[in-house]
Amino acid sequence: MTTAALPVDRVLYTVEAAAELLSLGRSTVYELMATGDLPFVKLGRARRIRRADIDLFAAQLQPQSV
Repeated sequence: MTTAALPVDRVLYTVEAAAELLSLGRSTVYELMATGDLPFVKLGRARRIRRADIDLFAAQLQPQSV
């Protein structure tokens, strides 16, 4: 019998975790943070991105027409 760990829905994400969640590169997430397109909080030297801000960013993306 195996038990698989259920994914934890976090409130704050590291840049790396946010990048994985958004299917983007880490550098792209840093660029989005620098331009203000993806808000973040700074705790000491660490930057964290709220799940609500990740969801809002993704919801505001416009589909591209070819």
